[in-house]
Amino acid sequence: MLLMATYDTKAEEAEYLIAALTALGVDVDRCDISLHAKGAQWGPEEKLKGMKDATARAIAEIGTTKAGGRRMVVAIGGGTGGQIALQVLRSLPISMPKVLVTTLPFDPRYIIADSSIVLVPTVADLCGLNATTRTALDQAAAIAGGLYHSTLPTGPISLKPSIGVTTLGVTGAGTDVLCDRLRANGDEVTVFHANGFGGAAFTRWAQMGAFKAVVDYTPHELTRNYIAGAHVDMPERFTAMGHLPRVVLPGGVNFIGMGEAALLPDVYKERPHYAHSPLFTHVQCTKAEIETCADILGEALKAATAPVRVLIPMGGFSSEDRPGGTIESEGLRHAFADRLETHIPLTRMPGHINDAAVAEAAADLLGEIT
Repeated sequence: MLLMATYDTKAEEAEYLIAALTALGVDVDRCDISLHAKGAQWGPEEKLKGMKDATARAIAEIGTTKAGGRRMVVAIGGGTGGQIALQVLRSLPISMPKVLVTTLPFDPRYIIADSSIVLVPTVADLCGLNATTRTALDQAAAIAGGLYHSTLPTGPISLKPSIGVTTLGVTGAGTDVLCDRLRANGDEVTVFHANGFGGAAFTRWAQMGAFKAVVDYTPHELTRNYIAGAHVDMPERFTAMGHLPRVVLPGGVNFIGMGEAALLPDVYKERPHYAHSPLFTHVQCTKAEIETCADILGEALKAATAPVRVLIPMGGFSSEDRPGGTIESEGLRHAFADRLETHIPLTRMPGHINDAAVAEAAADLLGEIT
């Protein structure tokens, strides 16, 4: 196992964790990701360069380390060290176990959305040992030691690529039917939550060759990326799978995913909206916004090199876009379909995005092009 830490500032905590891991039978090598400022107070530009240099040194060191058997990487970091460690961990293979022990003084979702990193929060700052940090480090040792000694896999492995599917709670009834149908056909299905974060992993998996085909049932990240701006940076979200057979539906393109209802800006409160949960509110798109999404999606689909089929269920694009639903709008559905059709042929059908008949039709279309 390799333990990354800013040994200039976190040596005591790192050595405590090494001792705990050694007691669990884990051999530990060290990787120093310190800035090596030697007590100097760096300015912003100098600090950013130092962080970049520390990241590059660590990646190079790990790349030249001979892996004996299974390898994993554990890192300890506060604000600066944690961000350096995250960049290093993201560069490692998806399948390699990775653990970050950190105070998490930032929202990590934007950084780890497309990575398999286990986060262990220390709650208190890593500024010397005390009852709180010792407990956190003991727990981190138990997690890392368990991963290190685990016998994987415990079941059969599918070596063939799967079918990638996007979903949300508001389209879950439809994607459940779709996935059942695909599995019944003998395919493995990998599902991603299109909430502005899951799409980053969906994109990376497509680039890694993990899919043989894609059903983008819920391209809701069109509104996340290009309307709300609440998302991970994923410029290839709708182009990375252009080499794969793809079926696209308009799940969730009719609303913007916002935060708590009480915190909505007034401009959004004036639109039809509802609380999807205590933390998230869905706000209806405008005609101009949904047409913008159609243009962006249409341009991406036109650039595809593999077959593409587009299916538009004219009875509704999400669970509350239905007769009597809070954000129901037949006009928005027609606006989206009409604009998208200026870019690429599509099929309109009666029914709602969550109807079994729509999901079955999507599966049939996929069968025609694979």
